[in-house]
Amino acid sequence: MDIPGKPMTQKVSKQAIEIIFENDSFLAVNKAAGILTVPDRMQSETSLKDILAAKYGSIFTVHRLDRETSGIILFAKNEAAHKYFSTLFENRTVEKFYTALVHGTPSQRTGLIDAPIAEHPVHKGQMFVTRQGKASSTGYEVLETFGRYSLVKFLLHTGRTHQVRVHAKHIGHPVACDPLYGDGQPILLSTIKKKYKLSKTEEAEKPILSRVALHAHQLIFKDTEGSNFNLTAEFPKDIKALLQQLRKQNH
Repeated sequence: MDIPGKPMTQKVSKQAIEIIFENDSFLAVNKAAGILTVPDRMQSETSLKDILAAKYGSIFTVHRLDRETSGIILFAKNEAAHKYFSTLFENRTVEKFYTALVHGTPSQRTGLIDAPIAEHPVHKGQMFVTRQGKASSTGYEVLETFGRYSLVKFLLHTGRTHQVRVHAKHIGHPVACDPLYGDGQPILLSTIKKKYKLSKTEEAEKPILSRVALHAHQLIFKDTEGSNFNLTAEFPKDIKALLQQLRKQNH
């Protein structure tokens, strides 16, 4: 079945937000890292929703990504679509895949992390695994290994705040560069390249990656007309550059 709509690669702002797909009901956007999904309470900066609203008028939030997480996110174009897609996410009938670079290599190539999550009683905005938490389940598959790091694909069976990051920490392999659930240290080329030398024009080495190494990669769902969608968001430049270096040093 042909899916009505317009696959697109246009940029809607200087922040390089790529529209993956668009039709009369919804937008699928490849969100850049460092941009809020929706405005914060202080209206302190321009959010992705603000940028889209300036272009499309009314726009409706269906789900969210953390500021530092890049990747695919849906917005509804009208109230009926908003209600439909919100219900899809609430009922967990959307398949949500993330890809992350984690520290080390999980002992099992594939697995299921079943560990309840709740908000930390002391550290506001931070989540942790506890028996008193809400049921949380994440499947994973190790895609590539690089010694110090591994590229891992995660499938969210539930939709808890920071779920991938919390569960990655829980199995002992936190997401790289994660300040809340890992060491928060940026990844430097000198740590993965054997004969690294600082160029004469540089006073200090610049990190290849300094934000949480997490990307919302794929969404699979049915739209309001029953058409099947399988949409993916390409890795941004920072993760692509890092993977290129890791693959180069791994051979």
